[in-house]
Amino acid sequence: MIEHEGTLISEDVFEERFVCDLNACKGACCVQGESGAPLEKDEAALLKELWPNIRPFIPEKGIKAVAEQGTSVVDMDGDLVTPLVGEAGECAYTVFNEQGIATCGVELAWKAGKIPFRKPISCHLYPIRITKLKFHDGLNYHRWPICAPACACGASLNVPVFRFVKDALVRRYGEDWFTGLEKVHREWMAR
Repeated sequence: MIEHEGTLISEDVFEERFVCDLNACKGACCVQGESGAPLEKDEAALLKELWPNIRPFIPEKGIKAVAEQGTSVVDMDGDLVTPLVGEAGECAYTVFNEQGIATCGVELAWKAGKIPFRKPISCHLYPIRITKLKFHDGLNYHRWPICAPACACGASLNVPVFRFVKDALVRRYGEDWFTGLEKVHREWMAR
């Protein structure tokens, strides 16, 4: 683990390569899994508050799931997450484009200028997952077989995980933190 300004970063975040290849995976991370996307309490409150402006971007089955379950739910592990369509369906906020690729309806509303919230940070940071520790945030690379195309694409482009999620890391920790992380990466590479 590498310590950097209040975070503990797994070396996998530097070692592994990753760039989403949506043409290959079709956005499977929005569809597969046992639970919805992890949410922070303030994000759950924002989804509830902003739902009237998000709703026009969501397909009918997602709107129905939100009507039945709410804009956020607590899963079987006791974690706050986005609701799913059915028991093992896609995230209720998932929108499929003409090519059958899953995208985020919350992010579509943000891109259209209808809301100030881009999407849950857990989605924006993926494949990095944050674990809250006593004195630090632990940043770990999450391996998932459905992301094999992203690993292959990242390897061919030589993009480390942390650079792939730069915008999300800057959103979470700030530009200065990320600039410092680049310095830490250079020092790590020199070893």
